Amino acid sequence: MLHESYLKHLVSMEPIHLEAIMESYGQDVWNFAYFLTKNRMMADDITQDVFLQAYRHITSFRGEASVKTWLLKITRNISYNYLQTAFIRKVLLVNKAMPQEFSRSAEQAFLEKEATNEVWKHVFRLPVKFREVLVLHAKYELPLHEISQVLKIPEGTVKSRLFGARKKLSLLLKEEWINETV
Repeated sequence: MLHESYLKHLVSMEPIHLEAIMESYGQDVWNFAYFLTKNRMMADDITQDVFLQAYRHITSFRGEASVKTWLLKITRNISYNYLQTAFIRKVLLVNKAMPQEFSRSAEQAFLEKEATNEVWKHVFRLPVKFREVLVLHAKYELPLHEISQVLKIPEGTVKSRLFGARKKLSLLLKEEWINETV
């Protein structure tokens, strides 16, 4: 993992530094973009945009949070921007109407398998405000204060949403278990 002090002292980022950041955090950025958008192609595009933004704005990194938190915050903002554009909404509709075949990487195949896991299916059913808090806490193991920074909400709201997400997820799993036993 890269140290924040190393990044803070970079005045300009060389391609080798960007590559190191991408190797360290690329999968986390892609996974979070996928969790937010539920679309692999969009997650690919968002991941590229995140690292372009990081490259352009490395001097604005103040070290108040970890590099991972900074990148996940950028990922969230870019993901929401993608989801809000009319062009993307149209592309998503076309892709759902006419699915395209593509070869999957080993990482994508693993994520598909993981997404088929019953728990993750239910996580995807949660509203975004609950899903993103749960994913940042459970998958990325961010502390509550860093989740608060990423989402730009008070820490108390993070706690409340995390409680709500766990409660809803528990109800969904219990409901499925009851349906399976009947």
